[in-house]
Amino acid sequence: MSDLNSEYKRQIGGDHYVRQAIQPWQAMEAWFTQEQFKGFLLGNTIKYLARFNTHAPGKGGLDDLRKAAHYLDRLILAVEAQANEPIPTSCP
Repeated sequence: MSDLNSEYKRQIGGDHYVRQAIQPWQAMEAWFTQEQFKGFLLGNTIKYLARFNTHAPGKGGLDDLRKAAHYLDRLILAVEAQANEPIPTSCP
């Protein structure tokens, strides 16, 4: 398991996202609700696991398992962060 900063610096299959000032998943995290963002991470984890056995050129194999693990690591960090948030108190 890694921390959030290392997740933003790590990319599987190229460097086209890490070269950007703001990565797409950083924008999504800022724009989406927590539940939407966790759904995005879970969906991509499932996508790469499902694609693992694909025989299309450039798809499947070990890289897709690594991509799935990358999204799963980020999902775990999001769930841990949400679990550590203080519960808001209601206004009188």
